[in-house]
Parts: sequence; structure tokens; C-alpha cells
Amino acid sequence: MSGTLHIGTCSWKYESWRGLVYSDQAGDNYLEEYARRFSSVEVDQWFWSLFGADKVVLPKPSVVQSYADAVPKEFRFSIKVPNSLTLTHFYKKQKTDSLVENPYFLSPTLFGDFWASLGPLQSRVGVLAFQFEYLNKQKMNSQEEFLQALSVFFDRIDKQIPICLEPRNPNYLSDDYFGFLKEQGLGHVYAQGYYLPDIVELYRKSHGFLSGTAMIRLLGPDRDGIEKRTGKSWDRIVAPKDRELPLISRMVKHMVDDKELDLYLNVNNHYEGSAPITIERLEELLAADET
Repeated sequence: MSGTLHIGTCSWKYESWRGLVYSDQAGDNYLEEYARRFSSVEVDQWFWSLFGADKVVLPKPSVVQSYADAVPKEFRFSIKVPNSLTLTHFYKKQKTDSLVENPYFLSPTLFGDFWASLGPLQSRVGVLAFQFEYLNKQKMNSQEEFLQALSVFFDRIDKQIPICLEPRNPNYLSDDYFGFLKEQGLGHVYAQGYYLPDIVELYRKSHGFLSGTAMIRLLGPDRDGIEKRTGKSWDRIVAPKDRELPLISRMVKHMVDDKELDLYLNVNNHYEGSAPITIERLEELLAADET
């Protein structure tokens, strides 16, 4: 028995995708038309949620309902949980400012409120992703402290929905970390970019720990550079990953066929210049691997 592959993009609200994904008749909300082409999408708009010690913004009911109404029942969302849950400290306004602890960091109560806010979407949520920023010694003393904080949190929440973690500290991605995921029944986000280890090499080291659900996020190494090259018009490939994509295709095939994972593969425009075209390239490679 094989797993399931869900391929989609990181967000979908791009005018420059007309002709690639959207017709000229597409309205302001592209999601309904998007769902005719792809089986899933990553939602990151609710990640930006922490605006003060007494101000956390959760999804608006009207927006949640509109997303649920726009897609078929088999469509799946991979949703980044609010950064109010994953930030250890507030962002500094100035480099010289003192660090201020975030009182909502890994709050089971806030997590419950967030999950409740997704009401109409809950049946279509494929995975929740916890994206952490790079944690220096001032924010987190050690990997051991990080795993302990996670352990306390996950022991206090309902984990019926699949959850994947995305730490941004390369040294945290050890056997101890992947062993923790296996023990807790959690998945990992293999993020390609942002100074993280190459995901193919990391997968070779970690695949023995995996079961259930996993994510791949193809983010790209140079966000600012590719925005300058494209002018933020995401309709062509400007940074082809011709050597990398076949390796990732074989990784995906192993994850789904051999490990039987429920895999969410999300592609960002910043990876090659156009997420829909990158997906076409990956789909051709995956089809060729089947022959």
C-alpha cells in the first residue's frame, strides 16, 4: 500500500498566474479555480498573528468559510499555525531593544482557540505546520530545552490532526529530534532553502524515523535576489534547479511508495521563479519515474 502525494503551491493569490493557473475571467478570489488544477495549497496568511502582548489575531470566520466553500471536499489545506505559538520572543523593532518573552509561546489554550477558529475548514485540513525561527542561545539554550518545551505542549493538546515541525536550527535536526518526532507521532517539514541542510541528504539520514505525515517545502536560497530578477511577476523560470529536481523527485517517490507517507509537497515562487511551472517539471519527472 502506498502513501498519498498532495502537490500544491505556497499561497495562490498571484495575478501573474493568469494563463498558467487562472483564466482571464477569474475573479479576485482565485481559490475555486486553483482547486481545479491542484489538490492542496499552503496557507501562510494566518502565521502573522502576534502584534503585542494583548493582541493575537486569529482567522476571521468569514474568510475561513469562504475558503471552505471554494474547494471540493477532497481538497486539502496545509496551514502554518500562528507565529504567536512558535515565537519564543517578540520581534525586535530595533537591534538594540531587549528581548521580550512571548507569553503565548506553545500555549495549548491558544492552539485550541486557533483550531476552533478553523471550524468549517477542519475536515479539509491535511496538516498543520509549526514553523520556528532560528533560535540563538538568547532565545533557546539548547536543543534539549527546545524538545522539552515541545514535549510539554504536545502532551496537552489533541493531536488528531497531523502536525509537522519546521525548526530553522540546522544543529537541531539530529537523531534526538527525529526520535522525538517518532515518539510523539509528529512529522517533519523538509524545507529546501533558508540556510538549512539539503533535504535529500537530510532525508537519507532521517527516513528511518518517519511514519504518518511529512511535508516538503521548496523555498529557494535567495528570496530578495529572485524577486529582483522576476520583478515579482511569477510566470517564468529564472533560476532552474535542473540537477536538484530529479533528486527531489526520487525522494518524493521513496517517501510515498516505500515509506507510505501522506506527503504534502508545497512549492514557492521563490524556488525557481514560478511555482506552477516548477510543479509541471516535477510532475513530468515523477511520471517518468513510473515508466
